[in-house]
Amino acid sequence: MLLAAAIVQAGWMTVSPQAITLLYYCGLLGGMLLAWRFHSSRIAFALLAVFATQQAASLLRALPLVPGTAGWIVLQTIAILLPLTFLVIALTQERGFTAASTLPVLLLLFVEFVFVTVLYRAYEGGPLAGRAHHLAKVSWPGYVWFLLIGASAFLLLRSFLTRKPADGALFWSLSGAVLSLQFLNAARVSTLYSAAAATLLAVSIVENTYLLAYHDELTALPSRRAWNDALLRVQHPYAIAVVDIDHFKRFNDTYGHETGDQVLRLVAVNLARVTGGGKAFRCGGEEFAILFSGKNGGEVFDHLEQLREQVEKSRFRLRGDERRLTPRGPDRRNLRKALPGGSRQGLRLDRGMAKDLSVTVSVGLGWSSSEKSDPNSVLQTADKALYRAKANGRNRVETMTSTRPQGRAKSAGIA
Repeated sequence: MLLAAAIVQAGWMTVSPQAITLLYYCGLLGGMLLAWRFHSSRIAFALLAVFATQQAASLLRALPLVPGTAGWIVLQTIAILLPLTFLVIALTQERGFTAASTLPVLLLLFVEFVFVTVLYRAYEGGPLAGRAHHLAKVSWPGYVWFLLIGASAFLLLRSFLTRKPADGALFWSLSGAVLSLQFLNAARVSTLYSAAAATLLAVSIVENTYLLAYHDELTALPSRRAWNDALLRVQHPYAIAVVDIDHFKRFNDTYGHETGDQVLRLVAVNLARVTGGGKAFRCGGEEFAILFSGKNGGEVFDHLEQLREQVEKSRFRLRGDERRLTPRGPDRRNLRKALPGGSRQGLRLDRGMAKDLSVTVSVGLGWSSSEKSDPNSVLQTADKALYRAKANGRNRVETMTSTRPQGRAKSAGIA
């Protein structure tokens, strides 16, 4: 959107002022409706900030923008408040439209609006009114540039760290709002940059909804819906591996669900790094699947063995001191099975390091035999292989056949 605005500004594409105004209000109102529907208060606050900035820009066009005048002071004030407002919004925890979360930010926006309005009213009708000094663009003082660049750098870094669409949209929206001030005397260009800022915020809600639908929030792996879509598109040859965490329920009962989530993330990190061109999915609970497109069973077996070994070697330390180390209710009798001296696979507590844990996984492998192979049938054969892996002692890779599959000659070794 910002690139399109720059193209229009350069004169490479012509857009009527009416179309730009329509785009601006569609982005603004559409974004507000989406924010309300999906309980995204941060996006709503950012849209309000973009709207207030554009309204201020339209008022400042009638004022002389001569350095040292009150009109110039109003513009500099807005340039300072805008990045500070976006920083506050970025650091605000998303809690929907609750009174506790919305009132402080709304109060901040209201105070800023009143402050700018008082400055504007103090200048309106002054001796230089009507002698507007039309500038092609605004030149900011050094301290304003320092604040704008600093805020933008923080938002950009935050977007890379969190990988959340909303954080990325805040960075790009701030850039669009600043550009709308930079070219405020060119009404068409200024409005177009504001439209881009509003539209980017609205699109971020759609993108976030897509991520929630197709990606698992806990593990960051593609979710069951993405898995089902992948099965619809897969073509022969392909291989499917079903992965299950050994004794996961016993793990949850012994150490609590918070530690269970930590285990899921640990396994997911290893699955995401699987070699051989595999793509991992979380299908639900402690069950995962890996799809190898264009590969047969022999080509992926060694990659799965390497993955199983990596999970087995992984260690993690329990966080905090308040851990439920003793199961409650009927599971209490299974405590000995969960701790050293009981089952040695799936759940291990290293002796001498009471909080260092490791887990294991069982893997079942199936693959297509012809163009007519049904992915669901291949998945069922992989499930049967998984049951065989559990019956044979867990922490192993089993295939749809009783013997190890043969790979192609050129695929020997692990790349």
